[in-house]
Amino acid sequence: MKIYTKTGDKGQTSLIGGTRVSKHHVRIEAYGTIDELNSWIGLLHSTLPASAINIMPEIQDRLFTIGSLLAADPEKSRMTLPQLEQADILLLENEIDAMNEVLPEMRSFVLPGGSIGVSQVHIARCVCRRAERCITTLMEHAEINNDILVYVNRLSDYLFVLSRRVGQLENAAEIPWKPRV
Repeated sequence: MKIYTKTGDKGQTSLIGGTRVSKHHVRIEAYGTIDELNSWIGLLHSTLPASAINIMPEIQDRLFTIGSLLAADPEKSRMTLPQLEQADILLLENEIDAMNEVLPEMRSFVLPGGSIGVSQVHIARCVCRRAERCITTLMEHAEINNDILVYVNRLSDYLFVLSRRVGQLENAAEIPWKPRV
């Protein structure tokens, strides 16, 4: 199978279902940002302590599911695509709760940093928030299953708590934000 098709050489690409759109189309931006997030999650899975990454493969699978749902033209696609389930959101919530049980109470906002691992998780969190913004923009133009937005929102929460847990596992001190007054 050839990797290059030359069909995108003029700035357009195809959605699942065959619809051609510009490469800067809001739908492409949304699933492209999910793809970028998935790459960051892959980096985290490759570099973080084993005890911090137990659900990374499931998260990556759900991000591929979300990407495929966002890449499909709902009016033309006849492809059966995987779907998100409430259990996917519940898994993230359970992981957040489990990590919070072993973390100290937050007494201030924390700045990203403290270790390379913590910083990488914060970058993934920021990409996740950007994906969320892209999805809400797309939702203004097309009907999108709200579970996609809920999952991505919960994933950003998960990544924030994961950054704190990674810091704890790496004995990296949290950097409290001390605003100038």
